[in-house]
Amino acid sequence: MRQKRSWEITDEFWEAAKPLIPPPERDSEKTYKRKPGGGRPPMDMRKALEGMFYVMRASAQWKALPKEFGSSSSARRCFRYWREKGFFQSLWAARLERCDEVRGIQWDWLSADGCMTKAPLALQSLGNNPTDRGKKRKQAASSC
Repeated sequence: MRQKRSWEITDEFWEAAKPLIPPPERDSEKTYKRKPGGGRPPMDMRKALEGMFYVMRASAQWKALPKEFGSSSSARRCFRYWREKGFFQSLWAARLERCDEVRGIQWDWLSADGCMTKAPLALQSLGNNPTDRGKKRKQAASSC
């Protein structure tokens, strides 16, 4: 299957992601009305993953998820559960290994550099704020 839209996943990607999906767990301290397997069938995990990619790619809200992906609340619940279980980190690591096998990442050339500092304020060289320059006196403090 050829990828048509940016949130649609290929069969190859799905086969790599499917074994990494954490199985659902039942809370042992909670009492349930139905036996395991009873009730509404779970949503298709491939459609749930495509729905997650749709929300991330389109910067959409979960409630704006189209009906073709299933229930938005179910997709969001799956997303939160998978994130909690580390699915996305393991998927990223697996795909990075695959990329290294196919293209050969040159790890010795990689470096990380960054600088997190405050920007210089430069108030002395600029003077007062341009919006305050025309005011002749300080504003009175609020009575509240």
